[in-house]
Amino acid sequence: MKKYNVLTVIAILLVAFAYRIKENPEQVYTQEARLESEKLATDTLPDWSRDEPFFEKIRPIYYETDVEAFIQINNENDIIAKRKQLIEFMWGKESFPKDGLPAIEKNIQDQRYDALYNQNLGRIDKLVISMDYGLKSIAYHFIPKRKNNKLMIYQQGHRGDFYKGMKTISFFLNNGFSVVAFSMPLLGMNNQPLVDLPEFGKIKLTAHEQLKFLPDGGIKYFIEPIIYSINYVEKFDYDAIHMIGISGGGWTTTLCAAIDTRIVHSYPVAGSLPMFLRSECSRDWGDYEQTLLGLYRIANYLELYMMGSNGPGRKQFQILNQYDACCFGGIKYRTYENILKNRIKKIGNSEYDIYLDSSHKEHKISEEALEVVANDLK
Repeated sequence: MKKYNVLTVIAILLVAFAYRIKENPEQVYTQEARLESEKLATDTLPDWSRDEPFFEKIRPIYYETDVEAFIQINNENDIIAKRKQLIEFMWGKESFPKDGLPAIEKNIQDQRYDALYNQNLGRIDKLVISMDYGLKSIAYHFIPKRKNNKLMIYQQGHRGDFYKGMKTISFFLNNGFSVVAFSMPLLGMNNQPLVDLPEFGKIKLTAHEQLKFLPDGGIKYFIEPIIYSINYVEKFDYDAIHMIGISGGGWTTTLCAAIDTRIVHSYPVAGSLPMFLRSECSRDWGDYEQTLLGLYRIANYLELYMMGSNGPGRKQFQILNQYDACCFGGIKYRTYENILKNRIKKIGNSEYDIYLDSSHKEHKISEEALEVVANDLK
């Protein structure tokens, strides 16, 4: 009898859990992500960090780098030259594809976003960007009812579909922005093509690490969807185009802003730190695209920040989560903050700032960070 009672209880719990997933999948995801993040926060910290406040101190080793010396940008001509080199590295020519356009499907229906129509969403247009080797990127253009005639590009990180950024998308829509939202290559609604490479055979692309086997190195597939979409939205005659991204999307934001000056304000959130601040800290080392030697020999991270901040009216505002459960947390950025700001000030025609978000212990764009961005754009 007891056996049957136990089985009955288990069955009831399973049904309740299944119902909960159906009714509120985002809540379940958040709890799973939190558990994963908490485990990551303890399992991947280096040994030394267990013996001191990892998020509140800076190890002496991080002061040993002469930051001033390895920034090789001294004027705007240096920025132009490095931008040209980056473009040649990715596309093999002097300019990125300014004539590339997505295919458009207007006024699509996606029930995941139905709640936004009760707020300020007018319609959703679907953008499909077709690239080499059969890679496709799917983005949504969220068009508000009440408009401020500005566009915010949102780039999701490695956790998957840009639906995970619903709060960020909703925030900017409700503030009158149009939003174009992206997932990283091979994630979300994006495809995972089978490619035939003479040197390696047939490979189904399912992970970013595999993109390095493509003859062009694979980095352009992170950037090209953004560029194609900006080419398209120019016809809307927006007053300004801005960009924000989380995690790998923050990294994408940094690189896109360095290359495409049509992005006015850029807000990379928990997206990167310079390489010298990643040593002896595996949680900060990053993915393939974060450490590709050929790319960062052209422009290191501090130089990319400078490039994204340079130009009339342009600004890069880096946001880091102090107690981030995933990566790029702590206060290590203070080793370069003032040096970088001083170099940018000398060059002129540039604006750069950093915000340390201490309001939470997750890997996310927080409500506080969104308010900081909104105030910055006023």
